[in-house]
Amino acid sequence: MSDIFREVDEDIRQEKYRRLWDRFGPWVIGVAVLIVVGTGGYRGWLYWQETRSQSAGDTYFEAVNLSEADKYQEAAELYGELEGAIGGYPALAKLRQATDLANAGQTDEALAAFDALAADSSLMEAIQSVAAIRAGYLAVDTQDYAAVADRVEKLTGDTGPFRAAARELLALSAWKNGNIEEARKWLSALRDDPETPVEVGRRTGLLADVIRAANGDADTDSEGNN
Repeated sequence: MSDIFREVDEDIRQEKYRRLWDRFGPWVIGVAVLIVVGTGGYRGWLYWQETRSQSAGDTYFEAVNLSEADKYQEAAELYGELEGAIGGYPALAKLRQATDLANAGQTDEALAAFDALAADSSLMEAIQSVAAIRAGYLAVDTQDYAAVADRVEKLTGDTGPFRAAARELLALSAWKNGNIEEARKWLSALRDDPETPVEVGRRTGLLADVIRAANGDADTDSEGNN
């Protein structure tokens, strides 16, 4: 008797499962297909991204080699191909193009290119800062102190990663423009910062010596910069 009840119970369970499958089976199959297709598509997208990145990297380094061989026009054509590349290659290409302009003696064009990159808020902050520093290096030889300060003074904060380069530029520009007090201020900031790179300390130590010799000012003592 118990066997009959067991068989009836089993039949009832099977009938419930059949009805559930009839109702939800297509959805289960659809979800399974979506998972398979989605996984395959995602892996394909990753492969496509990796391939594009590798291609952009190859193009960038080929262009850099041309730049270093002073083949600026050929390099510019390759940099132009990176405009729509993924990752940071478009910004790096623009930085390198601006550098090529400077190396080719087109200072005004290079300065404008670096200024544009420094003002482009869509770029990483580090890229903007590097562009501002590069613009400062060009401006220090051709423009007044205010023009240099407009570009790099914002980078001189106590925790700024580019503060040493920015302070050095401001000290040099102030000295070249006859603003000795301002030059002393930046030299002191460099001297008192334990994280000032050794090479920067040496260069600014020499500048401090020049200022001290010309002005007889002990406050510009270069001790600690060497």
